[in-house]
Amino acid sequence: MALTPRLNLRQSQSLVMTPQLLQSIRLLQLTNVELERFLEEEIERNPLLERDERGAADGETLPDGLQDLAARDWDEAERPSSESISDRLDSSLENLFPDDPGTHESIGPDLSAQWRSAGGNGLAVSSGEEWSLENVAAAPVTLRDHVREQIGLAFDEPAERLLAAELSEGLDEAGYFQGELAEIAERYGVEEAAVAHVLEVCQGFEPAGLFARDLAECLALQLRARDRLDPAMRALLDNLGLLARRDFHALKRICGVDEEDLVDMLAEIRALDPKPGAGFTSGGADAIVPDVIVRPAPDGAWAVEVNTDALPRVLVNETYFATVSANASKQEKTFLSECFQSANWIARSLDQRARTILKVASEIVRQQDAFLVRGVRHLRPLKLRTVAEAIGMHESTISRVAANKYMMTPRGVFELRYFFTAAIQSADGGDAHSSEAVRDRIRGLIDAEAAARVLSDDAIVDILHGEGIDIARRTVAKYREAMNIPSSVQRRREKKALAGAGG
Repeated sequence: MALTPRLNLRQSQSLVMTPQLLQSIRLLQLTNVELERFLEEEIERNPLLERDERGAADGETLPDGLQDLAARDWDEAERPSSESISDRLDSSLENLFPDDPGTHESIGPDLSAQWRSAGGNGLAVSSGEEWSLENVAAAPVTLRDHVREQIGLAFDEPAERLLAAELSEGLDEAGYFQGELAEIAERYGVEEAAVAHVLEVCQGFEPAGLFARDLAECLALQLRARDRLDPAMRALLDNLGLLARRDFHALKRICGVDEEDLVDMLAEIRALDPKPGAGFTSGGADAIVPDVIVRPAPDGAWAVEVNTDALPRVLVNETYFATVSANASKQEKTFLSECFQSANWIARSLDQRARTILKVASEIVRQQDAFLVRGVRHLRPLKLRTVAEAIGMHESTISRVAANKYMMTPRGVFELRYFFTAAIQSADGGDAHSSEAVRDRIRGLIDAEAAARVLSDDAIVDILHGEGIDIARRTVAKYREAMNIPSSVQRRREKKALAGAGG
């Protein structure tokens, strides 16, 4: 058989992730803060894209030339050509979420109107809102600032102040010193004893416990400030491992105290602060802004709506686009056209993001109605696939929506992932139980146990089996350890010690 070269024409299909499609997927999984940062960068880069700072209510008209592409009902005559957008972006707008029809009617007119008429911009307060002192309050004092103030009062010599400032740079967020004295001494050309002396002075700063090198030293500094660092307490601090294991018999022998004195010492330890520097802020903390708000409806159902404060709106300045394009060169027109198409794509992506979040949240509320009414004990097991099949989307889309999105309910603010829990089978063949509900039940049983009857993991398994929950002992132990609850042996030692001191 002879080998000869020849040309073949073959047609095939493949999934291509265009930059615009990747951007749309990225927008879906961004948090509120990340989304605002992304929009600020796009507005700075795109001269046609502007933010709607007005927080307009329904019925207000936009300024001339500014069009809200995310909330505009286009007439057929003025609707931008999807073919031109597709050619320009090398992707169809419908590819934003291929499994979502993209119509407002798919989620019902009522739900659609809740976000289409939203007037929030995600950042600014409305002009009619009252003045707040929080908007002009001074920045909070950081740990470094607090320490520097005390350095200026504690040291007279410039060299010691310089060493103290260097030591303060080695503080972590909890107030512990993480540096090396020998390294600092070598760097500044001084004796290590001089650096140790400065550290000792710094360990007397307020709050007590700063500049400690480990937990035992931190607690010792606080006890010294209270004049309670006696030999028995020093022995207790040297054996914190035994305290963590609740080995009170060994601690009584090592410290040379009776049971009553040991309980008093433990009470003093509990009153101390293991992280004295944590009370100072190291930077601005972002408050959680819920993406979805759930309220009881007058008809007894639940009203689900997108939070307007987490719903940014952007506008496209068409007047500027038309004015500049009229006298622009070919290269400039190409640039402006790309900016216009990019702005349109971002607006459509924000539109799709809001509707997708609302659809997912509405289905979660429908699935977890019992939780909203009765509490965590009635939380149902729920999978991403269940929600995906119910609303006709892909499971990966639900996963992106559930990441870092929050829902405000009458029972508090929860991350959407909180409602997706594993299922634990029922012992009597009934409905499965949520793992989160089982954890809450285990916590309740341990909190209610008496000192004379501490529940072992096997006893908890028997109680749960009696309540129709089919669970293994190792699962109970895993849930208990995840909640930082000690074993029954350790709890029994602690409860007996406390009971003996109380008697």
